[in-house]
Amino acid sequence: MAVATQSLEQLCINSIRFLAIDAVEKAKSGHPGLPMGAAPMAFVLWDRFMRYNPKNPKWFNRDRFVLSAGHGSMLQYALLYLAGFDSVSIEDIKQFRQWGSPTAGHPENFVTPGIEVTTGPLGQGIANGVGLAMAEAHLAAKFNKPDAKIVDHYTYVILGDGCNMEGVSGEACSFAGHQGLGKLIALYDDNHISIDGSTDLAFTEDVSKRFEAYGWHVLHVKDGNNDLEGIAKAIEEAKSVTDKPSMIKVTTTIGYGAPNKQNTSGIHGSALGTDEVKATRENLGWEYEPFDLPADALSHMRKAVDRGAGYEADWEKAYADYKAKYPQEAAEFERQINGQLPDGWDKVLPSYTPADKGLATRKHSETCLNALASVIPEFIGGSADLTGSNLTKIKDNGAFQKGQHQNRNVHFGVREHGMGAICNGIGLHGSGLIPYGATFLIFTDYMRAAIRLSALSQVGAIWVMTHDSIGQGEDGPTHQPIETLASLRAIPNLTVFRPADGNECSGAYKVAVENAKQNKPTLLAFTRQGVPNLAGSSAANAAKGAYTVVDCDGTPDIILIGTGSELQLCVGAAEKLTDKKVRVVSMPSWEMFEAQDAAYQESILPKAVTKRVAVEAGVSFGWERYIGAEGGSVTINRFGASAPGAVCMEKFGFSIDNVVAKAKEVLG
Repeated sequence: MAVATQSLEQLCINSIRFLAIDAVEKAKSGHPGLPMGAAPMAFVLWDRFMRYNPKNPKWFNRDRFVLSAGHGSMLQYALLYLAGFDSVSIEDIKQFRQWGSPTAGHPENFVTPGIEVTTGPLGQGIANGVGLAMAEAHLAAKFNKPDAKIVDHYTYVILGDGCNMEGVSGEACSFAGHQGLGKLIALYDDNHISIDGSTDLAFTEDVSKRFEAYGWHVLHVKDGNNDLEGIAKAIEEAKSVTDKPSMIKVTTTIGYGAPNKQNTSGIHGSALGTDEVKATRENLGWEYEPFDLPADALSHMRKAVDRGAGYEADWEKAYADYKAKYPQEAAEFERQINGQLPDGWDKVLPSYTPADKGLATRKHSETCLNALASVIPEFIGGSADLTGSNLTKIKDNGAFQKGQHQNRNVHFGVREHGMGAICNGIGLHGSGLIPYGATFLIFTDYMRAAIRLSALSQVGAIWVMTHDSIGQGEDGPTHQPIETLASLRAIPNLTVFRPADGNECSGAYKVAVENAKQNKPTLLAFTRQGVPNLAGSSAANAAKGAYTVVDCDGTPDIILIGTGSELQLCVGAAEKLTDKKVRVVSMPSWEMFEAQDAAYQESILPKAVTKRVAVEAGVSFGWERYIGAEGGSVTINRFGASAPGAVCMEKFGFSIDNVVAKAKEVLG
């Protein structure tokens, strides 16, 4: 067909397609198939429904858009450019997937304004979308009034077959259906192709029935290639259903318009090639050179700029009226969305002396969490069905449930991975909420992708992990984390804390809250078993990552380094090594210690003292950086056993006498 016969809408849709085709072709890398097939639904959504301001991507009451099928990132970059976002220029699109470009291989929220969450690992985006919708529902229930709505926006997600195959999407979508998140609308790009070929190879379930069973409102647009009015009608209907999330299955053709490659896996993740690009241009009547666009299409899409300014101006007026009527609520709303903490918030954290009863650090965690929640109302979270074990309930608050979204206690169910991804979405909403998610430390293995993405995406989440060692006891090696701390410490931008007593728990929580407001996640690892409050412990010093708990006169002969429940063993061993000058160092956080200046680090671990022993009920891996060639460790490099926790600790050598023996061995 000739260009002249194309409608304005078709010109816009083909502009999206060919920006993707040309960018991938130039980069010789990328995924053109999804943008080509999903362009009609994306155009209808962005042109007719979504409320956003291209010149202020962070406008609070914007609709949130998530491309869960993040490999099709050129779809989102094309939309951002066409709609007039300053973050993506035509030169940026020409530099798709190149060093320093804002058009990375997968969408990254910390790189490109206008992108809400980092997607790529399939299923994470839709799960993040659940978190975004939860945040909207919570804030709306908390701040809106019968005569004033200041929180009123949708979360739209485009997901693909791969997202629906991943388990994390099932966890999160099941939870969303239970919660009745009516402002969550997912458009499922049903193109029946994955990398291996037709989805019939591995994926033949009825996805619509599955989502209906989850409690979603489900629709189907059978011709997602051409039926723009059908897509629009489905979105309208989805918006009218307020008590359920909606899933619109949009059946499309991957690589639509490429005559020899459409509807094949060959167009999923590689450039079309010169000949097929030429054939596609001819097939779709596209007479424009690479990266050149019809002026009418660009002009039409850029109407989003004036539209967006109007949306924001209307909201600002509504907010001014709200502020006049409800000044107290408005002040709290502004404090929260601006990322400010209440004055004196940290004063509620408790302190302890050795005379105070020794408790499990998970119990100290409960005290800290509740104290902070009483003065920081943006705390929201919960446990993956272990609330009574993790001790993460906010005691003076109800359960976040359908019809009660103002509450802050979230029961995630046995959905560790979904919980992690949902918390990331809450944290990325841009409303100042501080999400926390809890389970046993060993089950971070089930949510590692989400924890890693919290670090990569710069999410201020707090991960509350209990039962942190073989001291967990009778549940045995399946539940006893051995290598877990080492693997978590390997994640960049994640602060890991393993506090030894009540004071160190207070210090860890203070850092976690401060990190949250700086968009950094923190993982806290707590004991099941009781530990004493130590004479030399300090919340302020714990925040430095490592500090001296017991010291000696002059230069030490040996330094004992302990974390968590094993710090008390180091203190006990120092009391027995009476003929040696011993320093005991608590090191609850490697990351915080590494953040201190060289002078402080030298004051705690002098280079001249080469005799060192690390004591931790985990693997020795990683400790070499602190104990050096002449040091040793009391650690565990095998799986645990089923027995009472104290018996496990004793049998695996976590005793004062064994620390003394190791110290003498190192001293020679």
